Order: sequence, then structure tokens, then C-alpha cells
Amino acid sequence: MTVPHPSRRTLLAGALGLAGAAALNGCGSVGGPEARVREWNLFGGGDGARLLQIHDKFVAEHQDIVFEAHTLAWGPPFYTKLAMSAAGGRAPEVATLHLSRLKGFSPGTMLDPIPLDLLAKAGITEQDFLPETWQRCQVDGQLYAVPLDQHPFVLYYNTEICQKAGLLGPDGRIKPVKGVDAFFEMLKAVKDVTGKFAASVETTNPWRLWWTLYGQLGGEFFDESGQQLVLDDAKALEALQLMAKLATDGLTPKSADYPALVAQFSNGDAGLSFNGEWEVTTYQAAKMPFSMAPFPVVYDVPKFAGDSHTFVLPHQANRRDADTAATVEYIAWMLKNSADWAAGGHIPAYQPVIASQEYLALKPQAEYRSVAPDVLYDPDAWFSGSGAQLQNEAGAAFSGVYSGASTPRQALDQFKAATRKLLDTPSPV
Repeated sequence: MTVPHPSRRTLLAGALGLAGAAALNGCGSVGGPEARVREWNLFGGGDGARLLQIHDKFVAEHQDIVFEAHTLAWGPPFYTKLAMSAAGGRAPEVATLHLSRLKGFSPGTMLDPIPLDLLAKAGITEQDFLPETWQRCQVDGQLYAVPLDQHPFVLYYNTEICQKAGLLGPDGRIKPVKGVDAFFEMLKAVKDVTGKFAASVETTNPWRLWWTLYGQLGGEFFDESGQQLVLDDAKALEALQLMAKLATDGLTPKSADYPALVAQFSNGDAGLSFNGEWEVTTYQAAKMPFSMAPFPVVYDVPKFAGDSHTFVLPHQANRRDADTAATVEYIAWMLKNSADWAAGGHIPAYQPVIASQEYLALKPQAEYRSVAPDVLYDPDAWFSGSGAQLQNEAGAAFSGVYSGASTPRQALDQFKAATRKLLDTPSPV
């Protein structure tokens, strides 16, 4: 989780996973047609490598399923190809979909419902998930997605720097802060130690930071119909003004793209980093002293920008029962084995895994699991969600707040105008 965009992931276009290659040599069910599961995903980099290992394990345990895993380029290329395959009824049996993009992907047309009876037979029921997450997976009373994880906006902290700044408790964890004043005091203490920045942020697209702050202020985005923008200007501006102050006070860079965000935390120029949890393995590989915690509750409401990777059944014109049963078995197996997936930073959506010792032993991956019920998904719209146009428009408008090229008022006006234009544009799906 998965800001997730091409700059942080290796893009693998149309690659056949190693697990898929192994499965093609497997045998089918005795006395019947081979059950086939073709899986499309958008995981590159560390997530992609981890998924290949997990898929190898699945193949080894399911010799009666012909399994193919394909990784496509992250973001718009993936969703465009998936939509085209579903529109033609020639889609794979299962695919990854960000939950924030579910309602904009035309469920019922582009996606087939997931059979609850087969899920239950595989040992997966509604009670295994957080109610809020399960509810978002339903459209018009039918289940169209099964959540694999949640990937929230979190706080990374360099333990050595934060120790010197007096921010760690007796247990070695960073002490929680709440409120604007405490938040800035924490940042200033870190800057005093680094002599450079307090926190690394991605200024070129600060959507997740703004969305977190705006959500903590209790701001709404669309009305119930999803057709009218109801942004609270005062709250939106308060969040932008705080972001501008971070830069003018020298607590964050005035300009930093995603690679710079990672580098500044890695090399100690910043003792904190505001980002999604997916970089945990990057910093572990660098063998740097760090841990992770929930992002501070700067305002009143504990909300944290984030998303979920889900499994969906893209529309097929002639879906075979044997393939569907095997696909549901794959989904259930992935959920039950999601502690392996959680090593990459994502919080498992399957609650029995959350309670498992295997997951709880993961450090620092289990340190921010408490935020799962408070993950704030992007607004529901065809142009919203991970890697979609709304985030790009936010980046174009809000980046100037850090650099000083635009005032918070100018940035908000630009963003609102762009959003209204998108609202007036018919969905291409």
C-alpha cells in the first residue's frame, strides 16, 4: 500500500509471476476439467517480490489448480487494461483493486459479485473483518470485493534521533502527541537534533497529509449523492495553513519528490517521516534505527488517510463454476496466510491474523495496527482513489503551498475548480 505511484514502485508490465510459471506445469483435478485461476496485480518492488514467494507457496499446496500470476504497471495502466478486459468479458478470474476505486469501477458491469456461499465454505465470513471495511466492499447489497489489507498514513521515526530529542518513553517507543501545539513541539525538538529537517514529506503530492488533517478536522468532501462538492473551506484552509507553516518554519522541505522523502529519512536529514507504511522493508534493508507509530491526532478526530488492497472478480462472459470455486479458494488462502503479506507493512484485513502471534511478533509492522478502524478512504468518485486523477489535481494545487508559489487560499480555489470540472465529466467506465 500502498504516495503509491510509479516513482516508488518498479513497474513490471505484463510479467508472468514465477508462481504462475510453476503452476502451468502442475496437474489438474482428476476426473474433471482443470480449474484455472489467472490473477492480475499491480505489485512491484518489495511487494511484488513478496507476492511471488507467497504465490509459490500457494501453488505448492494446490496442485489441482492451474494458476497464473501477472503483474502489470501500477496505477492508470493497470486499471485501464483491467477495465478493457472486463468490458470485453475476457478478464482474468481475479484481480487486485484498491477499495477506494471500487464504486467508481462500475460494479455489476465491470465486476461480478463474489459468491458468499463459496466464501463461507472456504471458511471466510463477514465476522472476520472490521464492519466498516466489509461495508465498503458492498454495493447495492452485493459483495464485490474481499479486503486483503489496509495501508494507512503513518509516522516513521528514527529511534536514535528521537531519543536525543527526548521523545521516547521508557519502552523505547515514541510518546504519543495530540493537538497542534504538541505536534509542533515534537517537530521542533527533532529539528534541533538533526540541524536540518524534522520530517520528510512528499511536497509534490501531499494529498495524504492534507486528507488526513482535513479528516481529523471532521471535514466532508461530497454530499450523499456524490455529485456535489461540499468542502468546508475553513477546515480545508486550516489544514493547508498548517502544511505551509511546516515549510516556512523549516520543519519540512519546501520541495521534495517521493525519492527525496525516502532519502531524507534514510540519511538522517529528517528524524521523522510522514508516509504510507509500505516503505518499512526499505528502511529495514538499510539497517537504520527506526520504528513506526500511528500518525499523530493533530486535530479532534482520529482519522488517517489510507486504502485497502482487495480481491475482485472482473467480469467474464462465461465464468466457469470450477474456476470460480478455485478462485474463492485462492482468496481464502491468501487471507489466512496474510501474515506473510503483512511483513511488507500492510495491516491484515482478516481479523484472525491480526490476533495471531505471528503478526503481533512483527516489529514495527504491528505497532500501528490500532488505526485500522479509523482509516480514511478517498472520496467515492470515478476520478478518485489510489493513483487516480483527484490525487493528481491535489498535487498540482497543494505543492505550491510548500514552495510558497501559492497561498493556501489560491491552492484551495485551484483544487476546487479542478474537482468541479471532474464532477462535470462523465465517467469513462
